[in-house]
Amino acid sequence: MSLGSAFDSPERKRAHNRALFATIADRYDLITAVLSYGQDARWKRTLIRRAGLQRGEHVLDLACGTGDLAFAAAAKGARVVGLDLTHRMLQLAAGKSRSATFLTGDMTSLPFQSQTFDVVTTGYGLRNVPDLTAAIDEIARVLRPGGRLLSLDFNRPRPAVIRIPYLAYLTAVGSALGWLLHRDPDTYRYIPESIRRYPGAAGVAELLASRGFSHVTVVPLLFGLMTLHLAQRPR
Repeated sequence: MSLGSAFDSPERKRAHNRALFATIADRYDLITAVLSYGQDARWKRTLIRRAGLQRGEHVLDLACGTGDLAFAAAAKGARVVGLDLTHRMLQLAAGKSRSATFLTGDMTSLPFQSQTFDVVTTGYGLRNVPDLTAAIDEIARVLRPGGRLLSLDFNRPRPAVIRIPYLAYLTAVGSALGWLLHRDPDTYRYIPESIRRYPGAAGVAELLASRGFSHVTVVPLLFGLMTLHLAQRPR
């Protein structure tokens, strides 16, 4: 499937992402570090700190990748389940540690009973999900009253003077990495293309509020090029 058609429908985006992340899984940690300017680990520590996890809380880490947030939550004494669309990501995560449980699944149709989790975390998940509204509704469903959502992701800056060079940089770097690592420049061009179609930090905050979340907060990172969303399911 071409990159241009990957965003034509939720089904096409889901199929594209499943194939894409299976391809890049073994280099995912490297690419994440490169494209975050080496800041990814620090941002994830910030997310875990802001989560205020208590020992014994039930945590669901969505789009868990190779398990960074899941393991960090488990280190705080939480009981953690990590879920990802790509089975290879979960194989790599399970090879790192057994402190979390990992399941293959779709964020828009979570295989859990309602009101199961105290906290839901996700790193780079909301931007990649095929149907953002459906994913947010599913997160609300599985959270207990008063439960917290924390999401780390790229922002889509509104000022064109920032957005255009930012996306151009990601396109150039992604093209080079895609060619070097996979002989396919489109591999990592997906990231800036997904950002172009993403509502950005303010849009996601508005959507969270419209779907019933309260205390919605946006924490800018890297001068606002990245953001951390915090929100709560009403009690």
